[in-house]
Amino acid sequence: MKICDNCPRGCQINEQQNRGFCGDRNLKVALISKHYYEEPIISGSLGSGTVFFSNCPMRCVFCQNYEISSLGKGKNITVKELSGAFKSLELSGVHNINLVSPTHYINYIIEALKIYRPKIPIVYNTSGYETESNILKLKNYVDIFLFDLKYKSINLSLKYSGVKDYFKYASGALIKAREIIPNDVIDKNGIMEKGLIVRHLVLPECYRDSMEILDFINKNLGNRTYVSLMSQYIPFYKAVNYKEINRKLKPIEYKRVVNHALKLGFENCFCQEKESASEIYVPEFYENDIIKL
Repeated sequence: MKICDNCPRGCQINEQQNRGFCGDRNLKVALISKHYYEEPIISGSLGSGTVFFSNCPMRCVFCQNYEISSLGKGKNITVKELSGAFKSLELSGVHNINLVSPTHYINYIIEALKIYRPKIPIVYNTSGYETESNILKLKNYVDIFLFDLKYKSINLSLKYSGVKDYFKYASGALIKAREIIPNDVIDKNGIMEKGLIVRHLVLPECYRDSMEILDFINKNLGNRTYVSLMSQYIPFYKAVNYKEINRKLKPIEYKRVVNHALKLGFENCFCQEKESASEIYVPEFYENDIIKL
């Protein structure tokens, strides 16, 4: 047996089957496209050049991209093809290269960036379930960390994502990401060139946990941190099996979290309109047609 240390699960990998929690270890991609629905300082007017990776160390029961994160839809590609995708996205005129759910393929990604390093920023768009050592590997390769901080509560992370140590690892990795990129750089057009954005999806019945997340960010990173509070929750996939989250977010739940952010004095907080909770913002994934440029 060998140990895969790409995420905190530390799977024991069978040499013959080469499989862990995330599936087989072969590089797999579900979509390469321009994407316009990230935070304004990421998408801008030209879009973000996204690479949606298949599989995931989390497999949250409510994941809107469950077809690729849990069901593994996608296409196997080589590292050289991945580096070619970076170049194609760059040539399409996007603001940045956005690596979506990249954790389990971090070594392949670094290899691809060694082959071709775009002249536009590299965005590491992660679930947050990372080790500090993984984040350190990215020091010379990533310009922007787009970092989910999903839960503070052990009970919530265990119930909805199957990991009781989520916050332990995510909080440490987040602080390490800030150490690596200590300053946020925004260009004259309002597009981030370097920096950190902390994302948090507010879940039904979980607004108190969301407030504790904001308290942590304020205490450890400061209220000038770029924070994205998302209200776009829709009960996808297995959320139907959990009565408390089998509905959209109530406006009052989201308002309580936003008001808490205002109370803490966050200066750079992105908030979403109620209309963001719509399936039209969810990408479509096709196994044999992964490039949409």
